[in-house]
Amino acid sequence: MALIKFTRDNFETEALNSSVPVLVDFYAEWCGPCRMLGPIIDELAEEATDFKVGKVNIDEQPELATKYQVMSVPTLIVLKNGEVVNRVTGVTPKQKILDMLG
Repeated sequence: MALIKFTRDNFETEALNSSVPVLVDFYAEWCGPCRMLGPIIDELAEEATDFKVGKVNIDEQPELATKYQVMSVPTLIVLKNGEVVNRVTGVTPKQKILDMLG
């Protein structure tokens, strides 16, 4: 699947109403650790067959960051049936992210 750019306009449809788990990467362009995590997120998006992967730029979508209480970036959350089931902050190894989705 392709990487999705989440906005307040598409978040409900693409993430909350998804029939498969959704990995959401809350990030900022100016964030060094976010740039380190970026290639892992891109790789997961390319490999995804039974989940979706998307990103939320906290500077462009502050209301989504506030709604999900994102205090630092990068923050990854996993949504299943519209509910947060997993959450981690900081650069995270690919396998741990896959474990969060499983």
